[in-house]
Amino acid sequence: MKKTFILLIFSFILVTDGIAQKAAKAVYGELGGPGLASINYDMRFQKKENGFGFRAGIGGFAIDNQGLLLIPVGINYITSKDAKNYFEAGAGVSYIHAGKDFLFNDQPFTSTFGFLTIGYRLAPAKGGFFFRASIDPVFGKGFFYPYYGGIAFGYKF
Repeated sequence: MKKTFILLIFSFILVTDGIAQKAAKAVYGELGGPGLASINYDMRFQKKENGFGFRAGIGGFAIDNQGLLLIPVGINYITSKDAKNYFEAGAGVSYIHAGKDFLFNDQPFTSTFGFLTIGYRLAPAKGGFFFRASIDPVFGKGFFYPYYGGIAFGYKF
């Protein structure tokens, strides 16, 4: 299941990358956010700098050979008056998988949680340094954390 899900995400990235050759794209590392410590790919659906797009990433961490894997996937909308400083709003879901000893039990843990995104991004129209800061409320079965956030640095092309 996990391998199929990862393969599906990266296939989607490759297909959409071939369709939108001139759409704004970015690759960035994010601390916090729906991937905890993740590497992400972001792209607009149309051949322009703003509007609707998506993000997909892979993140998590490992301690003493016990790991936590997170795969955030979401839809976002960005808008700007100067083609450099953007307001971002979005929503998505993160798949989470923890090893059998990670949560002090004998069974692996697999689940999903939802997230919202409200934030700022610096993404120059001609490409280059990319910065993103956001508030990312997360929610799932029986929980809601409204004051969760993330910060990201990367490259826009």
